[in-house]
Amino acid sequence: MTYCVGLYLNEGLVLLSDTRTNAGVDHISTFGKMHVEEVPGERMVALLSAGNLAISQAVWNRLVEGVWLEGQTHTLRDVPTMFRAAQLVGAAVRAVFDTDGPTLRAQGIAFDVALLLGGQIGGQPQRLFMIYAAGNFIEATEDTPFLQIGEHKYGKPILDRAVTPDTTLVDGVKLALISMDSTLRSNLTVGMPLDLLVYRANTQVVALRKRITEDEPYFRLVREGWSNSLREAYRAMPAPDWVPG
Repeated sequence: MTYCVGLYLNEGLVLLSDTRTNAGVDHISTFGKMHVEEVPGERMVALLSAGNLAISQAVWNRLVEGVWLEGQTHTLRDVPTMFRAAQLVGAAVRAVFDTDGPTLRAQGIAFDVALLLGGQIGGQPQRLFMIYAAGNFIEATEDTPFLQIGEHKYGKPILDRAVTPDTTLVDGVKLALISMDSTLRSNLTVGMPLDLLVYRANTQVVALRKRITEDEPYFRLVREGWSNSLREAYRAMPAPDWVPG
């Protein structure tokens, strides 16, 4: 399992993923789940993955080599729009399913993959999509300015309460890290280090890409500060007058 989150903000995009893969308690490894195709000044496209590692790696390799879409072979470096990029990722997922799905099914293994695709191409608007195992997808909107894949339930409450399209990129980074920390504390299948990408709208270039380890001072500050703030907040709330003292 993994946890990836993408924030769709007026200022840009914040993308965050963990790096843990888990095939049982004796088979825990670290693999990056964030891939980026960047042509500075022309496009920035990032793909985050959750689910079966072999499936997600096969999807990415097909995207690098080229995927057949509407009569032509394309990669993320030449599709003309982000919508076409989402279609291309969906086509890659279906191609991997056609190749590997029957064998996986025969072994009793589910075809488990989910992906976040975010970025901007040319002068078109930035966009953020979530692609399902069937190859279909949904898009983030102003009403729902974040998307999650993987073990998302622990990190969702803070995002529901705090993220709006007007959230700044700096605050978005803080909220994404708090969301990840909540997941790390509650689920051992999600683990450090973390991969963070910040994209400022209309630049077509990555503003920040950073691997965050256990030794990162700011992440330690976020973890300790958020825990202390939660304890102080519940203690400050008045006790219900219908509970005996």
